[in-house]
Amino acid sequence: MIKTFRGSLASASEQKIRLSTKNGKIGYRIKKFQIMESAPGTTATELIMKIYKVTQPSINALVDFADGNLLGVCYYESGNIRSEQATQTAIFEQEIFNQDIFVTSVENVGSGAGNYYLELEVINLSDNAATVSTLRDIRLNPQVGG
Repeated sequence: MIKTFRGSLASASEQKIRLSTKNGKIGYRIKKFQIMESAPGTTATELIMKIYKVTQPSINALVDFADGNLLGVCYYESGNIRSEQATQTAIFEQEIFNQDIFVTSVENVGSGAGNYYLELEVINLSDNAATVSTLRDIRLNPQVGG
């Protein structure tokens, strides 16, 4: 089963996607992550959106694949000429998670909001898998536990 989410974020903002359940027996894996500027073809744009396991204290355009909380990143670039082809690069982890996730957005060039579309594969977890996933997330983010 696939669960989809879409939204719009202003530059330097974050949006929480609620996924956690009381027993943690539902896991998710990213299948597709796409982004687009809010007014395509009107201005030159560089947009970076990232998906994290935990809320971010500061929203920025830096991409650090060594960050254990980073689940995915998507970079979108377009010129202001309508015939110029926009490019998009998406890289995401195949990790299974069972807690809330956070999408951040930064627009380096241009001004305005960016849109995202996210597909998550829904995975039923065993008791052991749910426990391991939850404990891993608690270790990364003490706020998850309360």
